[in-house]
Amino acid sequence: MTVFVLGGAQTDFARNYAKEGRGILELFAEVVPAALVDAGVAAEDVEVAHVGNLAAELFTGQAQLGGLLVAAVPELDGVPSTRHEAACASGSTAVLAACADLEAGRYDLALVVGVELMRTVDGQRAAEHLGSAAWAGHEAVAAKFPWPALFADVASAYDERYGLDPEHLGQFAEHAFARATVNPLAQARDWRFPAGAFGPDDELNPLIEGRLRKQDCGRITDGAAAVVLASPAFAERLGGGFPRIAGFGHRTAHIGLAEKIAADGEYLFPHLRGAVVDAYERAGVAGPDALDVVELHDCFTITGLVALEHLGAAPPGDGGEFIADGGLDTAGINPGGGLIGLGHPVGATGVRMLHDVARQVSGTAGATQVEGARTALTLNVGGSFTTVVTMIVTGETA
Repeated sequence: MTVFVLGGAQTDFARNYAKEGRGILELFAEVVPAALVDAGVAAEDVEVAHVGNLAAELFTGQAQLGGLLVAAVPELDGVPSTRHEAACASGSTAVLAACADLEAGRYDLALVVGVELMRTVDGQRAAEHLGSAAWAGHEAVAAKFPWPALFADVASAYDERYGLDPEHLGQFAEHAFARATVNPLAQARDWRFPAGAFGPDDELNPLIEGRLRKQDCGRITDGAAAVVLASPAFAERLGGGFPRIAGFGHRTAHIGLAEKIAADGEYLFPHLRGAVVDAYERAGVAGPDALDVVELHDCFTITGLVALEHLGAAPPGDGGEFIADGGLDTAGINPGGGLIGLGHPVGATGVRMLHDVARQVSGTAGATQVEGARTALTLNVGGSFTTVVTMIVTGETA
C-alpha cells in the first residue's frame, strides 16, 4: 500500500460528554482541528472524509453524521463524506475506504473520524443498544447483557477445545489496567483495584454473564479519534518521512457466533486468521516476530486471548501461558491499555488504533512509547469476530 498517516488526534476517553451537556457535534469540533494541526494541514486541504460510527441513532437520535461533521467544522463544507458501520470495526472500515479513495487516485488527502457517544443512557440500555450488532432475535435473546453473554460463549468454546484457566483472563485485565495508568487519555488511568479484584471473588469481581467477570469486560466510553491520510504525492510535498500503511486484511463472516466457530481445524475463527495472514502478505511482513507493537482488540479478555493466538503471537491453546509469562509486554501488545484500559467508544476504536501505532512507529507516543518501534499491527474486530480488519503500519517510507 502507498498511503501515509500525516497525523491524528484522540479525545480524552475518561470524559463523560453527555454529563457535560456535549454531544457528537462537540466531539467532532474537538478532535478534527486537533488532528489537522498535528498533520500540519488545513481543513481546506481535505478532499474527502469518512466517518466510523455504530449507533448514533440509538444513543443520540442522530444520523447523517457527514453533515454533522460539516456543522462542527464549517471549512469542510462541500467535501464528500461517507459514514461506515461495522460494529466495533466501524472506524477501521472507514480507514480502508479512505485508503481506497487515495490509492484509486480520486483524492490526495483524506480525513477519517471515528466517533461514539455512549454514556447518554444507563448501562442496561447501552448494552441493549450495542446488542443491535449481534444477530437480533437469534442469539443472546435471554441475556441481560448481550455481548458479555456472547463472549462468554466464546470462552466456553475455547475451554472445550483447549482448556481455559480463568486466572489468565484476570492477568490479561490486570495488564490492561496497569498500562492505562501511564496513558494520559485512557479512561481507566486513575482507576485502582484492591487485592483480589482480578480473581474469582464474587464481590470484588462479580460474574456478569456466563464465566466472564466484571474485569473481563470493556466499559461504556464516550470519545472520538481522527487521522489524516495522504497519497505519496501529497506526503512528498510535505517533506515525507511519515508512517505508511503497508498492508491490510479485511474479512467478514456470518453474523451469528455459532455459525462462525469452526468445528475443527487449527483455529476457532479461520477468517480471523485469514485477515491477519492477508495483512502480513500484503505488507511483506514475515509474521508476528517482525512486529514491535500490536494494538489488539480486547473488548473482553477472552477476545484479546483469542486474537493474540490468531495473529500468531502464541500457538492456538497457548495464549494463556503467553500471558502468564509476560508476553504481552515483550511483544508490545496494547502499550496504552487496549480497549479494556484505554476505553472503547465503538466507532472510534479502529481509528484510535491506527493513530496510536502511527505515533509508535514515528517515536512520538510519549509515556506509552515502545522503544525502537518501527513496525506495528492493528487488529480490530466487529461483533463476535464478524468483521475483522487488520492493518500493518511501518515507520519506513518506501
